[in-house]
Amino acid sequence: MSRYVLRICLSLIVFVFQVGISTAQKDWKDLVTVEDLYQAHPETVEGLFAHLDLELPNLANVKQARERGNWVAAGEELLEYYQSTDQAESFRKPVPMVTEKTIAEADTILKNIFTIQNVKGEVPILPDGHRDWYYKGPNNDREWAWLSNRHSQLMVVMNAYFETGNPKYAEYLDLFLRDFILKSMPYPAEKGSESIWRGLEVAARAKVWTRVFYGMLQNEYLSPATRLLMLSSLPDHAHYSRNFHGGNNWLTMEISALATIAAYFPEFRESDAWLDYAIAAMTESMRDQVYPDGVQTELASHYHNVSLHNFELFQTICEEADRTLPSFYTQTIESMYGYIARAVRPDGHRILNNDGDRGSDRSLILEGAEKFNKPEWAFIASNGREGSRPTDGPSYFFPWAGQLISRSGFDSLAHWSFFDMGPWGSGHQHNDKLHLSVAAFGKDFLVDAGRFAYTGAVAEKFRPYARSSRGHNVLLIDGNGQAAGPTHATEALGEKFVQVTEAYDFASQSFDRFEDLDGAASHIRSLLYVRGRFWIVADRVLTDQPREIQALWHWHPDVEAAVNEQQVTGMLPEGVLSLSLVSPAVFDVSVIQGQEAPEIQGWYSPEYNLYEPNAATLFEGRLEQDQTLVWLLAPGESDLVGEHQVKILSENDQHIELEVQFAEEIWHLVIPFLDSSHVKLTKIK
Repeated sequence: MSRYVLRICLSLIVFVFQVGISTAQKDWKDLVTVEDLYQAHPETVEGLFAHLDLELPNLANVKQARERGNWVAAGEELLEYYQSTDQAESFRKPVPMVTEKTIAEADTILKNIFTIQNVKGEVPILPDGHRDWYYKGPNNDREWAWLSNRHSQLMVVMNAYFETGNPKYAEYLDLFLRDFILKSMPYPAEKGSESIWRGLEVAARAKVWTRVFYGMLQNEYLSPATRLLMLSSLPDHAHYSRNFHGGNNWLTMEISALATIAAYFPEFRESDAWLDYAIAAMTESMRDQVYPDGVQTELASHYHNVSLHNFELFQTICEEADRTLPSFYTQTIESMYGYIARAVRPDGHRILNNDGDRGSDRSLILEGAEKFNKPEWAFIASNGREGSRPTDGPSYFFPWAGQLISRSGFDSLAHWSFFDMGPWGSGHQHNDKLHLSVAAFGKDFLVDAGRFAYTGAVAEKFRPYARSSRGHNVLLIDGNGQAAGPTHATEALGEKFVQVTEAYDFASQSFDRFEDLDGAASHIRSLLYVRGRFWIVADRVLTDQPREIQALWHWHPDVEAAVNEQQVTGMLPEGVLSLSLVSPAVFDVSVIQGQEAPEIQGWYSPEYNLYEPNAATLFEGRLEQDQTLVWLLAPGESDLVGEHQVKILSENDQHIELEVQFAEEIWHLVIPFLDSSHVKLTKIK
């Protein structure tokens, strides 16, 4: 071999080596084409084709390139196939006209500043240029990291792009997705709890990515490399949702994600099997997690709506995939809407119970009313401005959930109360059986403390309080709150415990599982609401020894609570609610607000990570034996202290007999314990 030829060969070797080094060292941000991606991550590109059904006629060109071993051409043909297919038409969007318009919320996200559950944080950039996908926000909250990895922020950015046509939003989508998918590799293929590979995050991403993939399909700003990375990662997301999903509302989210991938990406080999599994799992779960009265078994208003949303999403997916669901599926969705319609507060907000948030359900109920042709739901949600008046109500009892919703009417200023007499719940539980919330004049008076946060600094401080009896309107016995109760109802509560009539609502239940209690004690709470007038609460304590009793009543933060002996008046500009202990037992009354030591008390959280002080009125006294504490809750447009009086006429183990003077009216009442057949209500004057 001549020196010239040898020199040429050596030069070629050096050139090839340098090209290889150059390609290997190419920054991930510069991986734009299919070839770029293949040179940097050949195993990722080749692995994608193992998930595809290349026998599909429309993938013939992809198959041919694959059989030739031309992986780059195969990838390009696959992307060309998606350009030409007409599936997921509902997600596709036309390319907008280019402008320089901006939207402030999206611009904040472009700075990697995400607002997660009311907390704003800036995601740090690591030395390799990737975002820190494990960043837990300014409060070191795992929930912050989890939710940021659901990628809901991408929908804000994508919507901003289509609204403005500003390329910077589309370019952010491209870089964001490439960043995340490359940094999240390899898929661990096991059940996880860390920031990236946890079930709810996997499920949420799959749904968002599907919308982004098809929404940006005709758009040049989403690079071929990013599109191929999305396709390569979606089978991993499907595998996780198929094999490691949870139960309750988690299952609805995860299985609807599995169905999303299966229905909108039928090119994957396992799509049909995934959809078969999803239908079986979702329908079985619906039977298990929704009571016959339409209430989701976690008994938390927020998670009821989460499950409802995902049941509906799943139904839509199956319709688009031309798959039939059993008839009970739609009937259950209707009954879930019926629950939130009948339970809604007069101001349109839902119950705040267990791990719920006090959000508005009004628009959701109106959507359900239209979908199921239920004008009576629209009437309730709109305070009579829309729809037609229900033939039942205004109070409703849900016998499996054990929830009584009492109302004076359907107008915006109506009385409203929520009495919890059901099971503990199948998830997101609080120790709050027999809790009572009260609203009137369009405002909350007596409230549940809320959920505060699950992890991080806020949770460390407030979470035990949120879940405990101390954050609810119940009794503590010898300083002890309730322990966990049964998670599910095995049968519906019958008429023995509840009566809803034109004149009044009555309900009664008991609880006897108190934490660390010496001896035995039980609490029976009977509630009588005289429609349009007042509430009577009779708390019967059965005990084998003398007990120290603490009765807690928590007021909304806007309410000013004033104490006059054994009466507390909660005052708002719109009206007042007086709460009086009318039993012979003498209790000390104090107001606690924003207390942190020696224990948390007097705090309220209407939404996750939002909280503020509120007034908690604490009645403390001693009972030597079995006794009943009687409370009068009287709403009025002004302070009517002294105008309401209650006389206890008699008391035994079965009932208590009262005479109530309410303004100029006099009522004779018999309030039973655990037997509604003995209720008596007579207006004397």
